Amino acid sequence: MLADATTRSGGTATASPLAVATELVVAVPAAVPVAPLVPVAPTGFTARCTRALLSPWSRLSLLLVLLAGAASTVLLFHPQRLLSNGWPPQLGGAMAALVFAGAYGLCSVAFVPRPLLNLAAGAVFGSQLGTVSALAGTVLGAGISFGLGRVLGQDALRPLLRGRWLKAADGQLSRHGFRSMMAARLFPGLPFWGVNYCAAVSRMRWMPFLLATALGSIPNTAAYVVAGARASSPTSPAFLIAMACIALPALGGAVVAWRKRHHLRDH
Repeated sequence: MLADATTRSGGTATASPLAVATELVVAVPAAVPVAPLVPVAPTGFTARCTRALLSPWSRLSLLLVLLAGAASTVLLFHPQRLLSNGWPPQLGGAMAALVFAGAYGLCSVAFVPRPLLNLAAGAVFGSQLGTVSALAGTVLGAGISFGLGRVLGQDALRPLLRGRWLKAADGQLSRHGFRSMMAARLFPGLPFWGVNYCAAVSRMRWMPFLLATALGSIPNTAAYVVAGARASSPTSPAFLIAMACIALPALGGAVVAWRKRHHLRDH
């Protein structure tokens, strides 16, 4: 075929470029198809144990063990002794308030009632520094609970959100995170730890959760701190105002819940 495609000029044969290209194409063998590489999951006892330990229910079990251990530790050490014994004398000023905020956060994760911690902050540090320390501890404890619930509990608990009320609460927290969390912090009677873990199971983002917690916790926290700071003079105007700020929102929340009971039952 190459000889047919040549031209003779002065005894020299010159191949046509088209013929050379055709010959090269014919000479190159066809490419052999290669099957795509499929990743193979690791097998064996170690791999199975790793998958089991990282499964959603294993992480949820770890969360429950951590919370049970924290609650048991609190029952053994009785942090309420701060109200009677006072803060260690070797700590003072801003450093003491910082340490107290850290202890406050850890105790709130371990289900210690926040009113008790707020009263302790007021009794130990007074109204101003006590309020700042208690708010810092509140945000810290909420962030720890939210992180634990998000990492260890969300994957296992989200498939269980099948009830009508649970789906409604999840949708409200996921779509309107800041507004919902502000309402939850301002509304008295809702358990602090319960709100934290409900928010963690939802799709609420970190920043709306922490910001709403900080702002929404100011009124109630300040009222309890002032009450703790003025507990030695229960007839003082500051103590009476603080108790009113505690009692009136609780009464208002009870009235709103009573009036909305039929609405909640219907929906």
